[in-house]
Amino acid sequence: MSVAGVVVNDADDVLVVRRRDNGHWEPPGGVLEPGETFEEGTRREVLEETGAEVRVDRLTGVYQNLTRGVVALVFRCTLLSEPCRETDEAAEVRWMTLGEVREAMAPVFAVRVADAFEMAVQTRAHDGVNLLA
Repeated sequence: MSVAGVVVNDADDVLVVRRRDNGHWEPPGGVLEPGETFEEGTRREVLEETGAEVRVDRLTGVYQNLTRGVVALVFRCTLLSEPCRETDEAAEVRWMTLGEVREAMAPVFAVRVADAFEMAVQTRAHDGVNLLA
């Protein structure tokens, strides 16, 4: 089980990271630790990857990677402290518009960010890169 936080500022920009391990742009997130709640894991992952503290506001989507058997929960978050420019886990931390997210991220991650701007919780299946019907 993994979690991710879509952190949105007052201008509707999204806090994103370029991962050190694969160079991909993604919303901050990762695997839950044993005994950790979804919200605790989301706060920890955002802090580890961006240096920023957040408030977890609401669940926005559930995403199933059918190839790897991983389920990810994505939460919209509010920024409580300023992010860093880079961290041990992220080569770069920056704000992107939704349009920039769609250009920079693989479809499976861009849709997670876009879904965080919708009121209804989305459920989607994917192959690790692309959404599946």
